[in-house]
Amino acid sequence: MAGISVTGLISNSFDWQSVVDQLITIEKTPIARLQTEQAKNNDKLASLNAIRSYLTDLQVSAISLRSSTLFKTRVATSSTVGSTWTPSASFGATSGSFTFSVSQLATTSRRLGESGVSAKLAPDGDTSAVTLATANTSTAITAGKFTVNGQAVTVELTDTLDDVFAKISTATNGKVTASYNAASDKITLANTDENDTSAIELGAVNDTSNFLTAMRLKNNGTGAVTSSAKLGAVSLSATIAQAGLAGSLEADEDGNGKFSINGVEISYNVNTDTLRSVLNKINVSSAGVTASYDSANDRFVLTNNSTGDTGIGANEVSGGLLNAMGLTTGSSLERGNNALFTVNGGDTLESTSNTLSSDLHGITGLSLKVDSTGTQTITVGSDTETIKSAITDFIEKFNAVQELIEAETSITKGADGNMVAATLGGNREVESWSRQLRAMAFDAIPDLSSTMSRLNDLGIDIETMTSKMVIKDESKLDEAIRNNSDDINGFFTNATNGFAQKFSSYLTKLLNSSNGGIATQQNTLTTQNKSIESQIETLNRRIEAQRELLTKAFLAMQDAQSAASSQQKTINDMFAKKSSDS
Repeated sequence: MAGISVTGLISNSFDWQSVVDQLITIEKTPIARLQTEQAKNNDKLASLNAIRSYLTDLQVSAISLRSSTLFKTRVATSSTVGSTWTPSASFGATSGSFTFSVSQLATTSRRLGESGVSAKLAPDGDTSAVTLATANTSTAITAGKFTVNGQAVTVELTDTLDDVFAKISTATNGKVTASYNAASDKITLANTDENDTSAIELGAVNDTSNFLTAMRLKNNGTGAVTSSAKLGAVSLSATIAQAGLAGSLEADEDGNGKFSINGVEISYNVNTDTLRSVLNKINVSSAGVTASYDSANDRFVLTNNSTGDTGIGANEVSGGLLNAMGLTTGSSLERGNNALFTVNGGDTLESTSNTLSSDLHGITGLSLKVDSTGTQTITVGSDTETIKSAITDFIEKFNAVQELIEAETSITKGADGNMVAATLGGNREVESWSRQLRAMAFDAIPDLSSTMSRLNDLGIDIETMTSKMVIKDESKLDEAIRNNSDDINGFFTNATNGFAQKFSSYLTKLLNSSNGGIATQQNTLTTQNKSIESQIETLNRRIEAQRELLTKAFLAMQDAQSAASSQQKTINDMFAKKSSDS
């Protein structure tokens, strides 16, 4: 009896799962087409984004060209090679060349205090009361040794001048004596024997005490050496009461006093303030001067912070300190100079400063800082480098846009002779953006009352056989920037229809994020992709349902085949038994 079977299901020779997969693959063919369309849309979106980026760069460059400050910015230069004068020109400065002749520089006024304001080392001539530690010399004395005629003299800070003089005599076996003259405030070292004409030799490379330096004693090749200057000096670090000023102080019972510099009062206390702190109070005040101590001449000096022939007022109020510092009676004003100069051979002008400003010479926007006398020609003109850089940048951005749009919209013949379209090939709207930019770039600008109405007037034109903008006549451009700043300013910045204004307005509309040309195309593509995504999802659901139905059907067939096989076996067994029984 013939068997009942669905071929291959039980024996697994029939791969029904592969059949299901093949059927499902066929069902998915529309999805592949949709995904290909979606990928193309994504490529178009990427291309549009790239074009948007390039157009944004062009817009930024156009906005830069629209700025009136760009074309009215001025630079000033000197015709003298290596000049140390510093010219500068502000926005809108008068252009031209100007010859400056400086015959005198401005200097500062100084009030020179009276010399010799410090007390002497020993005013009464008593050197036994003056120790090295308390001696009011300009340089603090250090302990150690110094050398006289090759003999070491060792001193301590507790030694008095008398002690040191005795040590010098002992070290030289009485051949050199030391003495102090109260009238001149100087020390003299001399040979004891008046007939001894040998030179006294002072110092050695290994001396450790600066006594000789502090006492201003130097070799002179003779048998007598005297201090080169008065020895007494004020101490800037000691309190005013202990600073060693020769003049008397008349502070109140609490030690307070005050004086004024240029009308600014300075208060002090002789018991707590030092001369250094008083000088600092003057310097940080609004008096406009710098106070200092001239140790070489033993005097205080007030110097104006500003140059020019300007006085310095110094008046005692109470306490006597300013008098003791020698800055009132006995002081003198060393007048500063005003700078003297001429412009283009005109009348001599004066400036209290070495910065010759426009309010003095009358050249709008020009300032000239001088540091030497002489004659130089200063030229003020447009900032050609900055202007040319801005124009060049625009050209580069313009060409980049043109090249990108051309590449993205091209349709070319492939190697097989078939036409091959770029990502945006055939997109007439995108192509129109390129054409519109070229038209705006090279069309004449109407209603400009100047010598310039088109780019060609600046030496800029379209490159032959391309859509690129190039500088064909650089000298023409340089001439326009250098000598026609007002006209070139009007060409680019005219608020109604200037070159940069047209580009800026057009690009603003094109790049509008809601309804601009790029946004419109991108929105359309995005909408299409959303629709495709929805279709793909629907198809996927339908296909998965179909897979489930097919799977159930084959499983049912497999169950049926199994049951039939079982029945066949039972029947076969029954016939076999009958045959054996007969």
